[in-house]
Amino acid sequence: MGLAQPRGADVPRLFAISPEGYRPHALHQGERFWPQTNCYADLWIEIIHQCGGAPEAAFGFTLTQDFEGDQFTFFKPSLDELNALYGLRVNELALYDDLLTQLEVQVARGRLVLIELDSFYMPDTRGVSYRETHGKTTIGINLLDRAGRVVEYFHNDGFYRAEGEDFDGLFSLLPHQQREDWLFPYAEFVTFTPNKPDEAALRAKAQTLLAQHFAAMPKNNPVADYARVAGAQARALFAREGSAFHYYAFNTLRQVGANFELLASHLAWLGGFDAAVAPALAMAEGAKVAQFQLARAQRTQDPARFEAALAPIVEAHDALRAALKITLG
Repeated sequence: MGLAQPRGADVPRLFAISPEGYRPHALHQGERFWPQTNCYADLWIEIIHQCGGAPEAAFGFTLTQDFEGDQFTFFKPSLDELNALYGLRVNELALYDDLLTQLEVQVARGRLVLIELDSFYMPDTRGVSYRETHGKTTIGINLLDRAGRVVEYFHNDGFYRAEGEDFDGLFSLLPHQQREDWLFPYAEFVTFTPNKPDEAALRAKAQTLLAQHFAAMPKNNPVADYARVAGAQARALFAREGSAFHYYAFNTLRQVGANFELLASHLAWLGGFDAAVAPALAMAEGAKVAQFQLARAQRTQDPARFEAALAPIVEAHDALRAALKITLG
């Protein structure tokens, strides 16, 4: 998309940033195994970054990830912890009237609106879902210009702009979207409070929360639970069309790999957890290897190597628990 026309002074903008030259936080840069995690966690990394906080502090909760039978827990920062750590208050936004008017009210009040919209109209998903497939994903609206048909938003690991027909499609303004049974999307709004803890207080609070999350870890090794059914799930996947692989991999291997890579970053940021950082990173790398083996199994119709690739991740989870028991004990 080309550059949008300059916005008038009367169009509110929460953060003084632009998609041109935007630099994501370090958690979204470098040679990470999973530079994108899931839309909600990635969104908060960039929001906290723009607020001047350390996003690494937020991810102690990843210790509690479990295998839910057909997927790993879709990990999301707790709203209570976002408030406790950064003073960010999140409430559901009740949508009941003209959608754009309601969004404009919140942006004008200095609130960041988080809203689930269709990635089909998001230019930043080009090559994945843009103008190809429909899917809900959460964005954070930084600027909304109804007259100029422009929205600037946080999404995944960056900050982007949609305009013109994409703007219309995102907010269901296109002729084919006008339906009486149209449902409002789910939305929340973020209120920014002026009191922010200093780094020492933030570390102390994050370590307290980490100890609580360690006590709440699943009793069983969740990767071992997954490994017991993964072969059968892979065989069922072989008979499905190609897109089924991507949905399955996203909700299993990507979620567990990205989850524990963020945990490794959290532990490294806290300091004093070197023995636990290594197995957390091993889980992130192991999930990447297993995903590659699953893709190979899809071609060969043989899941043996995929199943074997899960064993090191199981062992790394056991090692992580043991290391944290010593450090936190």
